Amino acid sequence: TNQRRYSTIVIKFNLTPNQLNNMPSTSESQSSVALNSAVTAEAETAPVENFRADYEPLTNIVSKISMDFDIRDGKTVVTSEMTIEPNPNGKGPGDLVLDGDETAVKLMTLQVDGRDLIENEDYELSPGKLVVKGVALKDGKGLLRTVVETVPEENTQLSGLYKSGPMYCSQCEAMGFRRITYYPDRPDNMAVFDNVRIEADKEAYPVLLSNGNFIEKGSIEDEPSRHFAVWSDPFPKPSYLFCVVAGKLGSLKDTYTTTSGTEVQLEIFSEEENVNKLDYAMESLKRSMKWDEDKFGLEYDLGIYNIVAVNDFNMGAMENKGLNVFNTAYVLADPQTATDRDYERVEGVIGHEYFHNWTGNRVTCRDWFQLTLKEGLTVFRDQEFSGDMGSNAVKRIEDVCSLRARQFAEDAGPMSHPIRPDSYISMDNFYTMTVYNKGAEIIRMYNTILSEEGFRKGMDLYFKRHDGSAVTCEDFRAAMADANEVDLEQFGLWYSTSGTPTVTYSSDFDAVTGVFKLTLSQKSNSEKPMFIPVSTGLIDKVTGEEVAPTKVLELKEDTQTFEFAGLKNDVVPSILRQFSAPVKLVSSTGEIDEETLKFLAARDTDGFNRWEAGQRLYTSLVNQQYKDGCMSDTTKGYVFEAFESTLQEESMDYSIKAYALTLPTESTLSEELPEVDPVAVRKARGTVKIAIARKFQSQLLDAYAKLSTEMEAEKEFKVDAVSVGQRRLRNTILTYLTSIKETEEEQKAAAELASAHYDKAKGMTDKVAALSALASLDGAGASARDDALERFYNEANGDALVLNKWFSIQATADLPDVLDRVKALTKHPDFTFSNPNRCRSLISAFTMNLAPFHAENGEGYKFIAETIAELDKINPQISSRMGTSLIQWRKYSKSRAELMKGELKKLAEMKLSDDLFEIVNRGLK
Repeated sequence: TNQRRYSTIVIKFNLTPNQLNNMPSTSESQSSVALNSAVTAEAETAPVENFRADYEPLTNIVSKISMDFDIRDGKTVVTSEMTIEPNPNGKGPGDLVLDGDETAVKLMTLQVDGRDLIENEDYELSPGKLVVKGVALKDGKGLLRTVVETVPEENTQLSGLYKSGPMYCSQCEAMGFRRITYYPDRPDNMAVFDNVRIEADKEAYPVLLSNGNFIEKGSIEDEPSRHFAVWSDPFPKPSYLFCVVAGKLGSLKDTYTTTSGTEVQLEIFSEEENVNKLDYAMESLKRSMKWDEDKFGLEYDLGIYNIVAVNDFNMGAMENKGLNVFNTAYVLADPQTATDRDYERVEGVIGHEYFHNWTGNRVTCRDWFQLTLKEGLTVFRDQEFSGDMGSNAVKRIEDVCSLRARQFAEDAGPMSHPIRPDSYISMDNFYTMTVYNKGAEIIRMYNTILSEEGFRKGMDLYFKRHDGSAVTCEDFRAAMADANEVDLEQFGLWYSTSGTPTVTYSSDFDAVTGVFKLTLSQKSNSEKPMFIPVSTGLIDKVTGEEVAPTKVLELKEDTQTFEFAGLKNDVVPSILRQFSAPVKLVSSTGEIDEETLKFLAARDTDGFNRWEAGQRLYTSLVNQQYKDGCMSDTTKGYVFEAFESTLQEESMDYSIKAYALTLPTESTLSEELPEVDPVAVRKARGTVKIAIARKFQSQLLDAYAKLSTEMEAEKEFKVDAVSVGQRRLRNTILTYLTSIKETEEEQKAAAELASAHYDKAKGMTDKVAALSALASLDGAGASARDDALERFYNEANGDALVLNKWFSIQATADLPDVLDRVKALTKHPDFTFSNPNRCRSLISAFTMNLAPFHAENGEGYKFIAETIAELDKINPQISSRMGTSLIQWRKYSKSRAELMKGELKKLAEMKLSDDLFEIVNRGLK
């Protein structure tokens, strides 16, 4: 073996035989040629599409692994020892297939049971793969040892091991572990990470963390400036849940005692200057642990739970076993830097990652096609948690708004896919609203169909059967069905059907018999009828009282008629209560019954459907303005009546009132249109908003003043439901009042009101609301706008998360020259393409500013395409997500569509990452 390797070195380095004899062994040498260097130099391979139908279990698995990280500036050496065994679920002993990214790791040593392996005879290397042949193993068993080198400082993809500010950290989901070392980097290889040793400079990186339980720490005898720490995780896990952190960090410590009496040490780490912003995250973590015990009987299973806040992070957070890594945006919060929405996100994401301990870690997915198994289920759990911590009604409205604005658009575009995709080129492209949020709606339907009690029974059986396993969506469905003794085979179609189903309805009332008939029909991309739960109640037309409480109608056929008997008067059906299924609901006639909507907006006992009726009235009025250039007096009257009634209602929850007064977003309105003109949508929505604002200006001013008085009397800043609701309502009213800005006097008045709002702000929520209003002022309000932007920037004092808000507010402003402003901001000294948060705050935010992004001259498309091309060289995950903004061209006019396709074609001719290649090519199909 050595002779073969030395002969290669003689050719490359022209060494003499004498020099060869004095060389150290490969395992000792830090200057040897990498075994995978030839693979690195090979020609690029074409992107490969992976298919769910091709899944096969591994022949051999890693059952246990120990790792050693020697972290030094400019190079980290990772030594791994892996216990190899035949897969009990495989076809018998055979070749061991390991994944590895040769662009990120240099393979320096490869041994089995202490013997150096010989290329071609014992192993083969190809791009992304290392195959250890069965002949190198004894009956499929052996101790595999690898030594690799990697340079985290050069890892701009932020996948694998990378450097972020004062720390090294890792991100392994979905395919990052292969950028740390060679390994079976797939979810169904669950191994015990028995011993993880981290060594680094003591002063620069005093904190050394990994998964599981802390074992020991100490100094390096011959290098006293360095130290080490050892961690061990007793629970088998896939490689995507591995984590390592080394950094100079401060922390907040606490404890939590589980129901069974176990004390868990809690610690949240961040850069020293941010430790004072960790309290809310810690309280959210303890609330999450208590909620999961109470709701599902699930206790935490280790003695330590650590969280690390990282500034450079592609995702929101990562549920690594016992060592969560969080984007700073979802863990840092205080009143001066975080909005109420930020607080809500911190609580929700903290909960989400903690809940993954059982739904994702203890029971994980067999393959990445099953991603919704852990993510859809855990999103549902975090939604329920957030609702229980605040208001379930408010949370449901927020979740449905998000689903309709983003996921419905995904369902209607070229990236449309079932919650369990059939194929992918880059798995990173399928961390989508469909997999996560629509997946959560499918889980919610189980809860609706089976009841909360039945759902809990199904969850208990799921954990009993599959704890410690990697499973499929069918396994979850089977647990739900078996626990409740019901047939859910038809329900399984939700996992394989893309697109948004449509449910149509018609009704008939027989006054003689007192029978009301409701006929429901369904249409979807499924060849067979789907199982759609339609929660329905009935409101008496005469008395306005609910005469039939919510009942779940099980729509299982193309068309079904449901009868309600014993009624005295005709009724109005309240259909799809609580948005019981992710579908579009339309009348069988295709017409909008505005009188019925007005009735439901005033009388419905279901909070969600009451809000929904008002939103549909708003939509009808905006669509009239959009299509006809004017509004019907009748519809306008209904809208005005509903708006005034809501504004005057004293008993309504502040947040629900705010949402009831808010017009549907431009994205939501666009979903209702067969062909979208974003500029015209903005103009139509703005016209309706101004009409409402002018009609109720005095009432709005009174309401604003009353809220201001109440809020100023409250000395302590709070983030409870009442305080958050007050701020939300007052800021909603502010947007109406500052929309009146046609004359110079009105512009000055709007600027004065928003500036005063900013001056009196007690926290970031009101500051952002005021600055957002000011940022869209022009004319006589321009100087106030510019002064406020400068003031906000200076007050940020370099705080990264606050500066992200500063960039976003400008990128989403309603100004004629906003694209020029965004281009200028890319040159700002605080802007960088290497930080995902900063990139999203400006570039992604601009793509959501629909009117200027979709300007008829195509300059918005050109700017984004050019930006994406450059970003792809730095971080493919971020470039591909931004690339989705260009692929929805079918929704727009021919001229806009051609401009968007033109930019996609330019991108297609470039050298692209697999991530962006997949998005661009799907967009052009």
